[in-house]
Amino acid sequence: MSSPPKPLKVHNRTRPLASPLVVQPCETFRCRLLGLMGRRELASNEGLLFRWPKAGRADTAIHMLFMRFPIAVIWLDSRGVVVDARRARPWVDFLVPKAPAQYVLELHANRLPEFAIGDHIKWHET
Repeated sequence: MSSPPKPLKVHNRTRPLASPLVVQPCETFRCRLLGLMGRRELASNEGLLFRWPKAGRADTAIHMLFMRFPIAVIWLDSRGVVVDARRARPWVDFLVPKAPAQYVLELHANRLPEFAIGDHIKWHET
C-alpha cells in the first residue's frame, strides 16, 4: 500500500502571499472526482492541487455540485503560470479555464485576490 502524497507549500513568485498556503496534491481519479465535495469548510491556509497528464481546457473544468461553500479556482499551465483565476459558487458554477491548464488550485475563496493571470506559482513538499 502506498503512502498518501505529502502536502505542498505554495509560493507566488510574482507577489508574496498574505499568509502561508499548504495544499494536498490531488492526482488520482478518485481525488479529482471528489475534490472538496462533501466538506463543510476549508481553512484559509489549505486547499488542493490537481494535476493532469497534459494541459487542456475541458479536463481541467470544475463543477460545484455538492459543494457547501465558495472557493477560489486558480488554473496554471505546465510551467506554473496562472492562466485563469475565478471565484466558484456552490451548486451554481461549472467553470472552464480561459486557456489550457495542467494544474488547478482549489483554495478558500478569500485567497483569490492573491493570484492574477500571469503570476508564476511554485510549490514544494513541506
